[in-house]
Amino acid sequence: MSAWERSSTARVLPPARPRKLAKVPFVELADGRLQGVVSSGSDIGRVYVSSVAAGTHAFACSTNNNRPCGGARYSFCNHVRALINEAVVQYGAERVARYLKVDVGDEAVTAIALAATMDGRHQSGDTAAAAPVFSRFLRHLAYLELAPTTAPLPEMQWFPSTRAVA
Repeated sequence: MSAWERSSTARVLPPARPRKLAKVPFVELADGRLQGVVSSGSDIGRVYVSSVAAGTHAFACSTNNNRPCGGARYSFCNHVRALINEAVVQYGAERVARYLKVDVGDEAVTAIALAATMDGRHQSGDTAAAAPVFSRFLRHLAYLELAPTTAPLPEMQWFPSTRAVA
């Protein structure tokens, strides 16, 4: 660990592992949920916004047009399962389990174990979160349309410059 990491007041997390973006292009742990955008397996123009709430493990899955997923009636649909799998790839199984408040017991923490532990709840979650999640996903896509540059982007300037000019 470097001196900067030891002296930092913010926790330094390891970077996200690379993952395939074709099936689940956007995944995040935010707003008390695991949430993201999952591509449809049958229609290239359709995506689903899926989420699992921390603690209650209530789940929601709907299209980008707010139509409910046909497979998410009484248990996790394939979109929610794909979201959990990709979250484990990106953030690590322990971090996802801790965020969602999942107790897997003595089992090795894997995406399959997480989904199996949470899936017995059969609660339908709030689909109102789909619009902000999809909006954030579209905002991330907008960065792909920018020309490559080394100049700073004003909206990405979250922290003040470390170099003070006297």
